Amino acid sequence: MTTSHANLPIVADRADGDPLAAQVSTQVRSAVTGGVLHAGDRLPSTRDLAATLGVSRTVVTTAYASLFAEGWLEGRHGSGTYVADVAPAPAAPATAPATARAAADDPGPREPAPGAGSLIELRPGIPWAAGIDPAAWRRAWRYAGTQPPSPWPDPHGLPGLRAELAAYLRRSRALSVSPADVLVTRGVSGGLALLAAALLRPGDKAGVEEPGYPAAREVLTRAGAQVVPCRVDAHGVVPEELPGDLRLLYTTPAHQYPLGGRLPVARRQALTAWARKTGAVVVEDDYDSEFRYDVGPLPALYSMDPEVIVYLGTASKALTPAVGAGWLVASPALVERIALLRPDLGERVPEPGQHALLALLTSGDLERHIRRMRLEYARRRAAIVEALTTPAAPCRLLGDTAGLHVVLELPAGLPPELVVAEAAKRGVGLYVLDRYFAGPPSISGLILGYGATPLTQVRRAAAVLATLLAGLTSVVLRGAAGQR
Repeated sequence: MTTSHANLPIVADRADGDPLAAQVSTQVRSAVTGGVLHAGDRLPSTRDLAATLGVSRTVVTTAYASLFAEGWLEGRHGSGTYVADVAPAPAAPATAPATARAAADDPGPREPAPGAGSLIELRPGIPWAAGIDPAAWRRAWRYAGTQPPSPWPDPHGLPGLRAELAAYLRRSRALSVSPADVLVTRGVSGGLALLAAALLRPGDKAGVEEPGYPAAREVLTRAGAQVVPCRVDAHGVVPEELPGDLRLLYTTPAHQYPLGGRLPVARRQALTAWARKTGAVVVEDDYDSEFRYDVGPLPALYSMDPEVIVYLGTASKALTPAVGAGWLVASPALVERIALLRPDLGERVPEPGQHALLALLTSGDLERHIRRMRLEYARRRAAIVEALTTPAAPCRLLGDTAGLHVVLELPAGLPPELVVAEAAKRGVGLYVLDRYFAGPPSISGLILGYGATPLTQVRRAAAVLATLLAGLTSVVLRGAAGQR
């Protein structure tokens, strides 16, 4: 281990199109994977590196925060910042086969939209449609209405939309993709169904995180696959425990659904190595990466090994499910294979929705909306965290750094159904975590969605829930003490 600062081979180029913080974090990652930096190497302080590069300290602080979140760096109290113990990823063979990939629609429960009842619904998986700028929405659909229908829909999706999606993914997720790598889907579930049709035979084993997205299990089961639950922990799926005979693995590495873990670099490398060794396809569902509240969006798993990973995204969380469109990113060979299969399946994305999404992308309205919603959702998330992290309500929050929901882990002896029933009496609608498990639940808890609920109602519901939990928990603790 070095005690002096490592000599970082980094430059900050203001003429480059990428943000300065992204340049710094990208070059540090490259230095680690390329063997220039090694585990235990000490990095310069944010102040020193900023002075060396001639940039503001905020630039370096942002870059370091992103690298910490991804697992590249670690801090040692009173000592500094060091390179974490991350082995360089094995280089892909120069003639790697174009293996198949897979896709899925945004992990959110398939539940009806909130009704007009008196309950304050903390329903997960639904964004705030009322936050969409009406003028931008009208412009997009007005543009869609001016476009004549195609004689026969392109099974790949509109060429212009594929080009804009490739550019959007380069900007937002640092994915180096071309329009040939992109296929327009009906969303994550639609993309996963297409992948299953292209890649799976009846009886093939397909892994789904446990707990995980119920719709993904349903899609793969309907495709004839034998669905295998794959355990997750606080950081996401555990590669060392994955069976060697899976044909496909569906995973949510940026924000595990529903528990909220983010897959660190070492596990990402282990996962891609497992996929190469077994010949499996890893399906990355990147359902809500736009909404992180601790650091910027984490790099997509897809960028680590495009030969064994298929990337799925959707407009459902970033905008609204009403658009009915998403995207699949894979090798051009797999994209073409799915496109050829699609007409026989009778599966297509209506062109007006594609044109509207194209207009929102080209105008910049979609990214402006995402920036506004990131701030709005952060306020709602903060209201829940503030209310429910008190000594009076000793419950643990999981996954509160990203997305549109948190998980509230309940203490032993407090049935979640009881909390749901008592909250409903007080005007708050809650949902239990059990439905996300294929087998017996390993965590007793609730999933609290705040995407579709106004901030004032989120605050009111969180206050009601905090008071309720404090009372119920004290009863449980007194009962447990009486039994001893």
